[in-house]
Parts: sequence; C-alpha cells; structure tokens
Amino acid sequence: MVDAEREQAVLIGRLDRHGRLLWSLPKGHIEDGETVEQTAVREVKEETGISARVLRPLGTIDYWFVAEKRRIHKTVHHFLLEALGGELSDEDVEVTEVAWVPLAELEAKLAYSDERKLVRKASQILTELFARPDVPGRDEHAPEGAPE
Repeated sequence: MVDAEREQAVLIGRLDRHGRLLWSLPKGHIEDGETVEQTAVREVKEETGISARVLRPLGTIDYWFVAEKRRIHKTVHHFLLEALGGELSDEDVEVTEVAWVPLAELEAKLAYSDERKLVRKASQILTELFARPDVPGRDEHAPEGAPE
C-alpha cells in the first residue's frame, strides 16, 4: 500500500521463530463471501490501521511452509493499494511493528525476494499512473482531486 504523494509504502514486521524482525507486505486470509480485493483492503486496515483502495493487481505468490510439523501451501494475491487515511497502528496480534518506508528503501527492507519483485512492478505501475497523464485508464484509477 502506497501513499504516492509522500512517496512511502507501509510494511509490517513480524518476528520469526528465531526472534528476528522480518518486514513484509500486509496479507491475510480470505473470509467467507469476500473477493481477493476485499480481503486485501480489509487485511491492510486490520494490520496497519490505514484505509485503502485497490489500484491494480500486482501478482500472485505461491509458497510452502511448515507449521506445527505440517507442510502448508499458501497462495497470496497482491494488489497495489492507495492509502486513503487512518492512523498507523500495529494492533493486530500477529504484527509486531508497522512502519511507513520511503519507496526508494522498500526493496532493501523486505525480507522476501518474491515481494521485492512485486515492489519493482508496483513502482512501474505508479510511474504510469501518476507521472504520465497520457496513459489510458489513468483517470479511472487516479486519486480524487488528482489532475486529469
């Protein structure tokens, strides 16, 4: 999730089983009746305190991990979200820290290479949406009050 005007994105920090703080993109589980887009918006709000809206899909990451001696497969749908408002908070029990990070520092801060690839893609999309007014479809995705 980005605040394009301030050129920052929000990341969440979680402790791994070795006590290391690992920074990642907000994510979570789909609840009954939700679309993946609705899940993204809800999870960002729950994990960061910030309300957002979906600008574009970024991609899907599939991975495996072990929890309680079981292999678990997870599919995560990522979206480029625009921050709309709210106060940054880490009230979610699964989240240790929440921080606004300058866009230029995101890749270095993220713990996972797949998420670093998504950040590069998001950067390209942001350039198209906000730096080039001639991009088709920009008006429908531009924030309210943005020049057309």
